[in-house]
Amino acid sequence: MSPNRSGYTFRAFFFGSVFVAALAAGAPYGNMVLRGSYLTQDFSTPGALFLFFALVGVLNALYKCVFPRGGLVRAEMLLIYSMMLIASAITTCGLSEYLLPIMGSWLYFATPENNWDDLFHSYIRDFLVPDDPQAIKHFYEGLPTGAQVPWEVWLGPVLIWSALIVAVYFAMICVAVILRRQWIEHEKLIYPLAQLPLDMVRDSDQYRLPPFFKSIGMWIGFAIPCLISSTNAFHNYFHVFPQIQLSSSIDLFRDSVHLPVVLSFPVLGFAYLINLDIAFSLWFFNVLVNVQKGLYGLLGVTSGEALDTFSVNPPAIAHQEMGALIVLVVFTLWVGRGHFKNVCRKAFSNAPDIDDTDEILSYRVAVWGALASLCFAGVWLWLSGMPLLVAALFLVSAFAIFVAMTRIVAESGVPESRTPMMPQSFVTSSIGTASVGETGITALGFTFTWATELRIVVMTSAAHALKLLDGQQGRHRPFFWALMLAVLVSMVSSLWVILDLSYSYGGINLNRWFFGGGARSPFESFVARRLINPAGPSWEGWFSTGIGASIMGGLMLARHYLIWWPLHPIGFPIAGLWLMSHSWFSIFLAWVCKAIALKYWGPRGFRAARPFFLGAILGQFTSAGVWLIVDAFTGMTDNRIFSW
Repeated sequence: MSPNRSGYTFRAFFFGSVFVAALAAGAPYGNMVLRGSYLTQDFSTPGALFLFFALVGVLNALYKCVFPRGGLVRAEMLLIYSMMLIASAITTCGLSEYLLPIMGSWLYFATPENNWDDLFHSYIRDFLVPDDPQAIKHFYEGLPTGAQVPWEVWLGPVLIWSALIVAVYFAMICVAVILRRQWIEHEKLIYPLAQLPLDMVRDSDQYRLPPFFKSIGMWIGFAIPCLISSTNAFHNYFHVFPQIQLSSSIDLFRDSVHLPVVLSFPVLGFAYLINLDIAFSLWFFNVLVNVQKGLYGLLGVTSGEALDTFSVNPPAIAHQEMGALIVLVVFTLWVGRGHFKNVCRKAFSNAPDIDDTDEILSYRVAVWGALASLCFAGVWLWLSGMPLLVAALFLVSAFAIFVAMTRIVAESGVPESRTPMMPQSFVTSSIGTASVGETGITALGFTFTWATELRIVVMTSAAHALKLLDGQQGRHRPFFWALMLAVLVSMVSSLWVILDLSYSYGGINLNRWFFGGGARSPFESFVARRLINPAGPSWEGWFSTGIGASIMGGLMLARHYLIWWPLHPIGFPIAGLWLMSHSWFSIFLAWVCKAIALKYWGPRGFRAARPFFLGAILGQFTSAGVWLIVDAFTGMTDNRIFSW
């Protein structure tokens, strides 16, 4: 069987759709009904890796034992995994579990005390939301006995939102195509999150069971998180079992700053794969920014500005890191200017010397597709009530953040991260609420449906899916259709399941965040706050943005021109995130382990220990997935053994 056999077969698309539907339906059920481990919340995509392990290490291997010449080939399995990557970015935190609750929270959580009715209800365009108050009430509280799910009430608004969302996702995939060659071939970013699935299928066409699953070191690493997680899971069933705590904290600055000390096996495993200077940057800047927060508290440095629930606090640090993020995007464009010039030559004049046959879209389609999709999105946002220039600024800000986060994850491999400032707050803080207007602020609030936490983004998933294609022969245009198929299947499956479960159980009885604080937050901490307290541009915020941009610019220039410069800048834009505070210790441990391995045993020592750390990642995700299945059969709830 040829190792270069195409992955673009009917069975690959079929099984990819099946796995996507299972992930899209299973993930909301897991965190809404079972209230267990989250498997589609972060860039690490635990659910996709768990199902890929079941596919490669169990199902396909067993099939090959019965039919030695059968089974899926490597390219087919990577296509299936790529589709699951896209689904992971849509199913829960990325879209679906924010979209539906936010579409109803403006009405359900309106009370005489918060005065939402008078504040902004009149600014909401009718096509954005369901028009049946009883349907919204039952969505949150459950249907009366014998009543049917009012699908027709949701169909129109969901289709209208889907038009915007599919256009935005298509634009994200187009941008990922434009960036692919620069990042993979020219800059040679290592994409740490893509290394585990690639290792799992390496030489899989020559063996019934890939060599990855024959490594003793991998199984040792796999067993440790499995044993710890299973012990904690058994504790939730039978309290006679001990509970193993893997977290503590260090209190700093008179207990005003709490620095978590958490052992996360996935973070430990992914951090071992990255360069030492990048790992040092990630944990060093996080500790440094926590010290900065403590000093601000001691010195009484405060800000009267309020951003939103999802942005970094205090606002000065959010602006500081946003400035760093902007510089990262600008520097990325500057370094790749030669490649981007070639892309434009191919897109606008069909330059014959530029070869784009190995891309999943031609550069002409990618560039014009991205521009057309963004124009459509801008008009859509304008129709929703946003001034046209504000819509343009919001889309530019959002896509700059998407590119920056994709770059950070591709280079540093952080499995859990997000932007320091939401694009909605960046817009209102930059130009003031008066320039946005009451209707514009309300429309911006509704964009939290698809641009909320940004802990997982379709552009990042698409970029890693393209990395999985690296080295495969042939034309890859069908790969694009696989990604778009994953978008549609995951949206339909997850939205259908969430609606069905919400009306069956009542959303507020299922998940306290997605149907509670997360659903209220866009209107509570963003829309209402800005309508009650209108403000002009935040010059204090711009000052902090300038400081962050200056520091980041200096770090990047030093890194680019000074060979001896030891400090990598990649950790600075995300240093203030609480997710990084929960990750810094595991990254520090991985940095120490890798430094020792390289110092005393060289590259051979690093390679010898690598399967152990990959196994630690897979063991944690597999145990989380297996226990969700066990809980589904036993009816156990709140057995969460993995959170980040």
